[in-house]
Amino acid sequence: MARYAPGETEKKWQSAWNEAGTFLASADPAKEKYYVLEMFPYPSGRIHMGHVRNYTLGDVVARTKKARGFSVLHPIGWDAFGMPAENAAMASGGHPKDWTYKNIEDMKRQLKPLGFSWDWTREFATCDPDYYGQQQAMFIDMLDKGLIYRKNAVVNWDPVDMTVLANEQVIDGKGWRSGAAVERKELTQWFFKISEMAGDLLDSLDDLEGWPEKVRLMQANWIGKSQGLEFGFETLNAPKGFERIDCYTTRPDTLMGAGFVGISPDHPLAKALEAQDPDMAAFLAQCRKGGTTEEAIETAEKLGRDTGIRVKHPLNPDWELPVWVANFILMDYGTGAIFGCSAHDQRDFEFATKYDLPIIPVFEPIEGSEGLSAAYSPLKSETVRYIRGFAGAQVQTGEDGVAAAIAACEDKGFGTGVTKFRLRDWGLSRQRYWGCPIPVVHCADCGVVPESKDNLPIRLPDDVSFDVPGNPLDRHPTWRNCSCPKCGAQALRETDTMDTFVDSSWYYSRFTCAGADTPTTDETRYWMNVDQYIGGIEHAILHLLYSRFFARAMNDTGHLPDTAREPFNALFTQGMVTHAIYKTTGTDGRAVYHYPEDVDQREDGAFLKSDGSKVDVIPSAKMSKSKNNVVDPMNIIQEFGADTARWFVLSDSPPERDVEWTAAGAEAASKFLARVWRIANDIAEGADGDAKADQDLLKATHKAIDEITKSIDSFAFNKALAKLYEQANTLQKTKASNAARREAMKLTAQLMAPMVPHIGEDIWALMGGDGFVVDAPWPVVDPAMLVEDVVTLPIQINGKRRAEISVPKDMPKEEIEKLVLAQDNVLRALDGGQPKKLIVVPGRIVNVVI
Repeated sequence: MARYAPGETEKKWQSAWNEAGTFLASADPAKEKYYVLEMFPYPSGRIHMGHVRNYTLGDVVARTKKARGFSVLHPIGWDAFGMPAENAAMASGGHPKDWTYKNIEDMKRQLKPLGFSWDWTREFATCDPDYYGQQQAMFIDMLDKGLIYRKNAVVNWDPVDMTVLANEQVIDGKGWRSGAAVERKELTQWFFKISEMAGDLLDSLDDLEGWPEKVRLMQANWIGKSQGLEFGFETLNAPKGFERIDCYTTRPDTLMGAGFVGISPDHPLAKALEAQDPDMAAFLAQCRKGGTTEEAIETAEKLGRDTGIRVKHPLNPDWELPVWVANFILMDYGTGAIFGCSAHDQRDFEFATKYDLPIIPVFEPIEGSEGLSAAYSPLKSETVRYIRGFAGAQVQTGEDGVAAAIAACEDKGFGTGVTKFRLRDWGLSRQRYWGCPIPVVHCADCGVVPESKDNLPIRLPDDVSFDVPGNPLDRHPTWRNCSCPKCGAQALRETDTMDTFVDSSWYYSRFTCAGADTPTTDETRYWMNVDQYIGGIEHAILHLLYSRFFARAMNDTGHLPDTAREPFNALFTQGMVTHAIYKTTGTDGRAVYHYPEDVDQREDGAFLKSDGSKVDVIPSAKMSKSKNNVVDPMNIIQEFGADTARWFVLSDSPPERDVEWTAAGAEAASKFLARVWRIANDIAEGADGDAKADQDLLKATHKAIDEITKSIDSFAFNKALAKLYEQANTLQKTKASNAARREAMKLTAQLMAPMVPHIGEDIWALMGGDGFVVDAPWPVVDPAMLVEDVVTLPIQINGKRRAEISVPKDMPKEEIEKLVLAQDNVLRALDGGQPKKLIVVPGRIVNVVI
């Protein structure tokens, strides 16, 4: 009997699939299409088990859909622009381009042995000029459509990397790469008008039934729809031009609790005061040292300064309020000004307490709602009542109270009810080299002019250096110089490049027509939308939100059809692969982390192989290079084979949950696959059995087809694998004829193939299957085989299981009772007497009460 040798056979099948063009996607109008896509990787240079899990999930779906007759598109590419490559170039003296493409080749060599069913002919990297040239063309179209604009904006500025950072790139107030404290800086930036689509992006979430509810909720919260009041405070002693301070509030019902008016450090009034008052200028400079993210602002110490300006309360002209500059107020949400109701807002309460400002309650708890904090902000009408209302004698609370307050303010003529969104426009400018150049030029006569599409792509120059901080494009001797596309005069190129989120916001559509000389083609209409998208929950907000916006923008500019305004029909977010952390303490008292392969696991603990010292074990932690608790998939493939790695990441837990990688688990998976191989060989070489058992084997196999198909369709891959374990046991124990066993094994090979395709091909060929198993039609279940002729009923005596009985499924209850009363265990328990009760639940259980 041939031994199970994955190291040999896996390469053989991969080569055969490649030569046959098995996974080349074809837009066949005669077939129903299916587009499955995993979020494409960043070329860091090494794959990890998270990659293996993510891509295995997609591969199972793609292979199953192919077997079920769909025309399948399953592509792969690289999210290749961004700061890591630039930082690597600065550290090594190399070039981001060389670093990136070398990493791509390294990762391809690691990924290909896993046997994923990708159409490699559609591969691209976002740093390919063919890709970003089409992105530039769409930028020009979107600029012409009014979807892109330029303005001064306060941004997160990394003073070390000398670039703008997106909010998600600011961690604990510091740059995600440099670790430098982020500053607020005003720059001229390019923006996508995503906020204009906020309502549509929010409302359309209800239609995304194939998305996880938690992701839809996360997006809804990020978009942040609110109903509120826009109104103004009349100033008493402000500089000329600032006779009114406009505010927006979602809680107009608390206006009678106003204790102060606050403005953002970036408010025009604050800037006017800054120019006149050195102390105010110093204070604002201090405020701008913090980041612009909501997290940074909320967690920072509350800082304020009295402007000396006073305003009239709109409900009482004799009531004056002080105007303060406060560091926690955002300029780009609402109007950049608020009124502080310190009795019912925690943030305002902290600020008022620090600076001894009035705290005026508007509500009080009703009886039975005691224990509310001083800053309680109620919206539930059953917990509070007004003590300083203004919307009428019978003032309502909760959302009805907000609506009543808006209506009252509108009636009094000093405010307007408006709907606003938390979502801000998407700033896409980045002051760095390794990104898609923004295709505009700056002309002294014509102003800012889009580049001519005939000149695209605007390629990045290769001859740049990173010996000094900042954007190399700013100091390149020739690249910035160009002619104005409008008048022909000398002009300068824009040196900002695009945020890498832009690159990943439309790649799904480029896979449909990779290499085309337009962003999309007629083939795009065939393949879009993505039927199944798979990726990590960490991308649940920004990447998915930006992709949804981009699809709409591409539709508005004619690059996608109306049907593709929502690009992803279904979304699955997989869990992480975790591993224990192994830690010792160094001589300097710092933690030292060790790779799993350097640790010896014993019954009495974990010990370093090098010197036998005891190791502290932190279980089930996210795999991290900094903690050295990573498992190199290449080591697993070399030792056990790709199918073992694939089987393990699918088998131990539902794919939406984390799975812990263990050496024992990998060994168990390998042993199981070797056992299935032996069973197949035994069948191929075995003698004939008893044809009387054929029907039982056939029924078991059709039950496996039914359950595995349903499990794959519902992403319950671990359940599919559990059924395959059961099917292997059935095949090993059956006494059926050799012909029946061979047919059952052949069907089992088809059921295994999406998960472990190489051994699936091995067994298919061994059982005499035609062609590749990957090309074979998916097994069709015979409903008649699912009907149970005989059922096994457990027999409980006084609530404890004491026996069981197998009976025909349609046997009458009276006949079942006779058989139960004849059972030895029941007779012994009755001891010659009669049961108090005998309850038969057809098809399920028998209860005997004595």
